[in-house]
Amino acid sequence: MIVAIVNNDDAHFVNTGLTTGGFHVTKISSTGGFLMNGNSTFLLGVEDELVDSALEIIKTHSKKRTQFVPTMPNGSGNVFGSAGTKVSVGGATAFVMDVEKCLHF
Repeated sequence: MIVAIVNNDDAHFVNTGLTTGGFHVTKISSTGGFLMNGNSTFLLGVEDELVDSALEIIKTHSKKRTQFVPTMPNGSGNVFGSAGTKVSVGGATAFVMDVEKCLHF
């Protein structure tokens, strides 16, 4: 089982790549905790010998980018800096887990 969290900017490309590659995916809308940006969480039931292929597709279609975020005031009302802070966004986070049993009804 692969659980992959992908930035919404890349989700369509990841979804298309996985389905074109023959993988069956479930896509769930999700929100990240740090920047509160939209993400898509993909769930894939994948045979052991196909895990690397699925991960390569996810990696290929998930791009990191830099984004400016507004600075936040500290407790005294002062602001740290004036132009915002650069943060890295995008890419993907993937978890690969063994599944003991899979049932289809």
